[in-house]
Amino acid sequence: MYHLVIVDDEEKILDGISELFPWNNIGFEVVARFTDANSALSYVEVNPVDVVMTDISMPVMNGISLTKELKRFPHINIVLFSSYQDYEYMRAGIHYGISDYLLKPIRYEELVACFDKIRMKLDETNKVIENKPKTYYSEIIKRVDNYLQNNYQKASLEGAAEIAGLSPNYLSKIYKEKSGSGFLEKLNKIRMEKASELLMDPNYKSYEIAFYVGYDNPKNFSRAFKTYYNVSPMDYRNGIRKENR
Repeated sequence: MYHLVIVDDEEKILDGISELFPWNNIGFEVVARFTDANSALSYVEVNPVDVVMTDISMPVMNGISLTKELKRFPHINIVLFSSYQDYEYMRAGIHYGISDYLLKPIRYEELVACFDKIRMKLDETNKVIENKPKTYYSEIIKRVDNYLQNNYQKASLEGAAEIAGLSPNYLSKIYKEKSGSGFLEKLNKIRMEKASELLMDPNYKSYEIAFYVGYDNPKNFSRAFKTYYNVSPMDYRNGIRKENR
């Protein structure tokens, strides 16, 4: 299933598009929906998304402005919809490379045709990637691992996807398949191993180590460390070991 985010400040319309249309039947899953563009943008920045479908007329940040911001994520397909057949809106959308422009009320057949086209494009992209030789995947895994080792403090799936030249959703899938480890699992492993090394140096306080390995909140770091090693950072520093790694 490809990941779809829908944005509309009118909740009734948002609910209708999200729940009444059989998205699963054409290969899409509505992973998030928002009544404002800023929240949608924040979600896209940290989660794998294949398509954003957004209304144009919204307060604070409209659909055109959101589309402009989404240019940072070239793998994301964008569908605009509006109650107005405004040439300037359409021209702006074309300028930013949208996949389609639909008019409200959105007709079922037009929506199906629009997303069939997008799915075919995504399928073709992924098919080309899947037909690559094994050395291609080895290089991808190597790039991602290097990225994680050098940027574990602020690493993200989005950042790794940019390095690999793939969509975050697809990178997450093939990284798990080809390396045997999930992306976040590998990132957590690197952070915890680095933290365990630093705990052996009495010059570093626990909260300093937390920030160093990428945690803004020391309590979250302590919780994650204890989950990983089965002991608290303080106990680990004092020589207690219960890890099953």
